[in-house]
Amino acid sequence: MLSVILACLLLQAGPRPATPAAPQGQPSSQAAPDLLKIKRIYVDSFGDDPISREMQSMIVSALVASKRFVVTENRDRADAVLKGVALEKTSQEVHAFGEGTAVGGAHGAQHGEVNGSVVNGTGSVSGTSNGGFSASHAAISDSSVNTETVDRARVAVRLVNADGDVVWTTTQESKGAKYKGASADVADMCVRQLLHDLAKAEAAASTAAVPNVPPR
Repeated sequence: MLSVILACLLLQAGPRPATPAAPQGQPSSQAAPDLLKIKRIYVDSFGDDPISREMQSMIVSALVASKRFVVTENRDRADAVLKGVALEKTSQEVHAFGEGTAVGGAHGAQHGEVNGSVVNGTGSVSGTSNGGFSASHAAISDSSVNTETVDRARVAVRLVNADGDVVWTTTQESKGAKYKGASADVADMCVRQLLHDLAKAEAAASTAAVPNVPPR
């Protein structure tokens, strides 16, 4: 009798609805939460060599130009510290080009004729000879060798919060842009990537904040 009662209760309860899985491809509401808290950044030293000091200055300029962050020189007041290493290399590239065209020709001809006759014991000989030859030649050649100086800059940076946790990192490389050198361009690339990732984190947080209202 007890088994019959338990069976009836199980039938009335029915199967529990499965918990819907989180849609794939959408950022989690917890994605980069610490990145959204960063408003004030302290840019740490990249090194004592001239290339590292220049890259640090370029990063500071790019952050200030973004108008998204406050760059401070007071480490204690910063929400995060930006650390990094920079490398710049100069190389020589040789570009060679060559092109040539040649045309030549030769012509020749020969004709000869000899006539003879005897009249009343007297003989005469006459002859004609014609000949000719022509030759022509033309050549055009063009070649050039250019040496180009190429500057490459590479930088790897990371943002570390007050707890010592790395909340963001990127590595960028550049050979220079149309109106700026390699160092300035790679610094702009780092800041653009930071702004891009920050926008993704803000979009994910905004999506998570919208209440999930089931359809009626």
